[in-house]
Amino acid sequence: MTTHTTPSITALQAQATANLFLSDHLPDRFTADQPWFAPRGACWHVPVILTYPGVGVLGTVGDIQVAAQTATVVAHTPCEVMRHTAQGLYDTHRDAIETTVITMSVSCHRPPS
Repeated sequence: MTTHTTPSITALQAQATANLFLSDHLPDRFTADQPWFAPRGACWHVPVILTYPGVGVLGTVGDIQVAAQTATVVAHTPCEVMRHTAQGLYDTHRDAIETTVITMSVSCHRPPS
């Protein structure tokens, strides 16, 4: 017999818990994406994505599982694995990232017309 649990926290609360975990363990380019609920495990699965301003989401680098009743992190992709995956995504998109940074930098320093 399978027991299904109704979460006592919302998807937004699970995402906030994951973002707090990320801010404590990884740089600011890592962020929590839209969670999905797994009734069998009674937890929210929150994808971790790598994103850059002006470029957008580069891809998924890991997953954080948040307990549906207590809003605590119960499991996550190891931080070193997420960093390694992120480095691969960065290397793949390096030209777009650097072009965007240069463009944003130039537009910030341009005097008003």
